[in-house]
Amino acid sequence: MTETVAGETLADSGDKPSLRDEAHGVEVLQSDVAFAGVVWDIRRENFAYGEGTLTREFMEHPGAVAVLVVDDDDRVLSIQQYRHPIQMRNWELPAGLLDVAGEPPLEAAQRELAEEADLVAAEWQPLITMHTSPGGSDEVIHVFRATGLSAAPEVFARDSEEADIVLRWVALDEAVDAVLTGRVHNGIFMAAVLAEHARRSRG
Repeated sequence: MTETVAGETLADSGDKPSLRDEAHGVEVLQSDVAFAGVVWDIRRENFAYGEGTLTREFMEHPGAVAVLVVDDDDRVLSIQQYRHPIQMRNWELPAGLLDVAGEPPLEAAQRELAEEADLVAAEWQPLITMHTSPGGSDEVIHVFRATGLSAAPEVFARDSEEADIVLRWVALDEAVDAVLTGRVHNGIFMAAVLAEHARRSRG
């Protein structure tokens, strides 16, 4: 097999490093908020790249967490919620923003599970970490796998789009089928369900 780097094709070799993203800092020449929004800001940056400079605009995002919840019957928890930019009620995972200063992702995930599903979990594992749209946003989302469920000590009041969310437990195979047949479209839900399926397939 071959690999292309900066236009040059390299032959495959047994000592090639494993496939992984790389940090790559550049000199930012100017950085301004181009649009200050109610929820998100849009930042415009001019930076040195290659032999010249580039200007890009992107959504500034605090980061987020999501939870793939698996119960004792081996079902996963799906939440249906209205999403205005696409005007659809998406099936997705319990999720939320990293909008509490200094809160670690795991604690945020535990908080979101309690707030959105009235559940707590005894066991937590990292499942995947993903950039949802690296060409247009700096969002990083941390997805955890939660098991050993019990009722949360408090039932939270929900408002806005969360006021009419629908909770549904589905078998993992049903969730995978929904992804592969195009019946669900939420990227985080899709990535987490397929990651869980792959994790189990590998033992």
